[in-house]
Amino acid sequence: MKDTRKQGLFLTVEGVEGAGKSTVMQFIQNYLLERKIDCIVTREFGGTEIAEVIRRVLLEYHYKEKMCQEAEILLAFAARAQHLANLILPNLRKGTWVLCDRFTDSTYAYQGYGRKTSSERIKVIEDWVQNGLKPDYTFLLDIDVFTGMERLKSRGRDLDRIESEAEQFFQCVRNGFLELAAKEPRRYRIVNSAVPEEDVCEQIEKHLAQIVRLHT
Repeated sequence: MKDTRKQGLFLTVEGVEGAGKSTVMQFIQNYLLERKIDCIVTREFGGTEIAEVIRRVLLEYHYKEKMCQEAEILLAFAARAQHLANLILPNLRKGTWVLCDRFTDSTYAYQGYGRKTSSERIKVIEDWVQNGLKPDYTFLLDIDVFTGMERLKSRGRDLDRIESEAEQFFQCVRNGFLELAAKEPRRYRIVNSAVPEEDVCEQIEKHLAQIVRLHT
């Protein structure tokens, strides 16, 4: 994939299960549209027709065969390659802001810290698929694992293959996100998402105001 100069801004939202990403995604989209900032909203795994098919393969819970770590990571990046080539990069090139629910930080947190795959192995594939592309800003919604899982279970739907992991797995994922944020403080905006929704949105709004001021 050839390198390209980004014109639009690339924003991502990350966090463990039950952190409230859907609510925050909607809030950010509304905030940008109210300020006449052209933006699209997308997600991972998924975002394009082929990537959504791969999403179903990754998240389907009713397999008799266990999915190995290598297959999980390679499938994640296969979906990401499609997503980048056919949605993210074309929109960034034309100046559209891209808001994405999860990106490669989730691969490091879930498959790296959660599944214990070395970051070095993941980075080899990241470099190949992304050619240096990273989000400009990442909102990390931080919540304790127990509260997040209680929120998730209260939604009354069946859990997918990854959501069905043990609590210890998600504790490793949360720690992974916080370590990633500590390594890149200029990109990450950590948000306490254990508080009421209006307080979460107030935190997000403060960060967005600064970002919009710098880039418009």
